[in-house]
Amino acid sequence: MELLTPHILVSAYAQGIFPMGVDGQIRWFSPDPRAILPLEDFRASKTLKQTCRSGKFEIRLNTQFREVMVACGDRPEGTWITSEIIDVYVHLHRLGLAHSVEAWKRDKLAGGLYGVVLGGAFFGESMFHRERDASKAALVALVERMKVRGFTLLDVQYATGHLSQFGVIEIPREDYLRRLAHALELECSFVDQ
Repeated sequence: MELLTPHILVSAYAQGIFPMGVDGQIRWFSPDPRAILPLEDFRASKTLKQTCRSGKFEIRLNTQFREVMVACGDRPEGTWITSEIIDVYVHLHRLGLAHSVEAWKRDKLAGGLYGVVLGGAFFGESMFHRERDASKAALVALVERMKVRGFTLLDVQYATGHLSQFGVIEIPREDYLRRLAHALELECSFVDQ
C-alpha cells in the first residue's frame, strides 16, 4: 500500500481530488456538485463584522499548524482527520503549501482553520472553535487575505448549514474544474516569503 505523500496530495488537489480517513483507510473524493465560497459574494453578519473589528481575537498565521489540525479532528462524532493525514499535511505545511489561520484570545488558541494553497486556490479542509465566533473570525481573515493577494478560488468541498450563511454555493464538477484550472495558473503568495 502506497503511503500518503505530499507529492500525491499536490497532484490530487490539482485534479480536484482530496483525501479523507474513512474506516481506518484513506479514501479519495471529488464531489459533484462541489461547494465553493465565491470571494466576491462572501457574507458576514453585522455582529461578526463588529466582533472582527473589536479586537476580540488576534489573527495569526501558521503559528500552531499541527495544533489547529488536531483541534479540527477533536469531535465527539468522530473525524476523518487521521494521524496519517495530520503527518502529511504538517509536511505540506513545512513545504509552504498548507496554512493555518488562527484566532487567538489572551494568548490561547480560540479557533481556526487550515487548508492547502496551490496557485490562486485555497482548499479549505476544516475549522474549529473553542470560543464563540473564533472560527468565523478566522474565515473572515482568510477571505480578506485571499482577496488582497489575488486568489480566485476558495474550495470548501461540501456545503454545510454552517457555511451556507457565508454565501457558499454548489457548482457542477465541470465548472469547478474550469475554475480550478484558472486558479492554478495564478502565482499567488499566501504568506510573505
